[in-house]
Amino acid sequence: MTIEPSPLPHAWELYRAGDVQGALRILRRAADALPPAELAPLVRELASASGFDDLAQAATALVADPEGARQLYDFGYACVERGVSALAVPALRRAMVHQPGRRVLVELAVALEDQRRHAEAVELLQEHDGLTVDWPDRYLLIYNALFAGRLEQAREVFAGLSDPDESWTPAADRILRILARAAAAPPVDRGDLRGWHYTLTGGLLTTLSSYGFQQGMTGRWAYLQDSFDSCRHGLERLRVVLTATGRRPSSVALLPDRDSRILGLAAAQVLGVPTQPYRPSTPDVLVVAYDLDGTDPELHRGLRDRAPGEVLYEHATCWTNPPAVTADVSTLLVQSVVAPWAARMQVTQAHEPERLPADERPAAELADAICTAAGGPDAGDGGTPADPDEVLAAFATRARDTWLTGPRDRVRSPGPVPSSRFA
Repeated sequence: MTIEPSPLPHAWELYRAGDVQGALRILRRAADALPPAELAPLVRELASASGFDDLAQAATALVADPEGARQLYDFGYACVERGVSALAVPALRRAMVHQPGRRVLVELAVALEDQRRHAEAVELLQEHDGLTVDWPDRYLLIYNALFAGRLEQAREVFAGLSDPDESWTPAADRILRILARAAAAPPVDRGDLRGWHYTLTGGLLTTLSSYGFQQGMTGRWAYLQDSFDSCRHGLERLRVVLTATGRRPSSVALLPDRDSRILGLAAAQVLGVPTQPYRPSTPDVLVVAYDLDGTDPELHRGLRDRAPGEVLYEHATCWTNPPAVTADVSTLLVQSVVAPWAARMQVTQAHEPERLPADERPAAELADAICTAAGGPDAGDGGTPADPDEVLAAFATRARDTWLTGPRDRVRSPGPVPSSRFA
């Protein structure tokens, strides 16, 4: 039997070389395979270097008492609080063995949810149902069941919940909206990206990636050098959604970042409406973003709560680290995107990489270039299912009555549809 070498020496080497993020990546990948106390010395150093005194102290205590239930819980809790839930999971599992209790159980479920290990969170909470109460414990069960693709289980458990108190009413409303969307436009199977995206986020996804559908992408993109054609196609698909849902924006609201302004000017031309600067709480406008991660975070607070008739459109939505608000319409889901006018790489006829400079033309000229682009779908590799306008229109029609309801919550998990990603 071959014994795999421990990754810890390499992680220590990276830390001593000043690569804190590299060391942390190794710890995240190795966490489930190593005893928490073996990780704790390096975690202590990384936490101290980052100014996370609470985590450093918890790691020190765990080194002193590797099997102490309180030490394991405190270490796991601090890991969750500091955004490294992968390191929390094994410690909290050990704490549950030594001293099972509701507090440890809920923290472990939260850590699993943070890691998008939704099915594991469901199984954990089911196994220890006798320790749980309705709010928040069984809410966590329902939420993770939904993101694991278990709609019927979520419906059944939610139907048996007691009424929440005031602090948990927003969470209950969130589940009600998810279940209503699932009833109106149910995902056809576990691989239905558009159906699950709508159910879980409330956003309408208008295109599926034309490459690698059967090779692990299932409709999402990993890396994309975008094109003017893609932007025009996205606006045409937006028009399909607006027509199917009976929405007629009075104007396009222009966000201040350059990418969004270019696309917003093009959207106004395609839809035949005027433009105006974006102002929060303006009814009946179409707010256009190229990539919400590239917009001013200060704007996100106003975008979260939509005005009557307001529609938020985002061309390229990051699915691995979603923006602070969820768009009502997205052209595509991508991990990393390069705008058509940004500096980019291409391969020459001699098969050598070449860097092209950014296109510095004024925003209005670049918007014109979008409007004059062909705008048809990319033929891709032929493996993506056919997705004509009629299919999108039919889905949008089914979703119409449950669309644009409630706040635009950030949804961190991609749900049950898997896609390959860069590490």
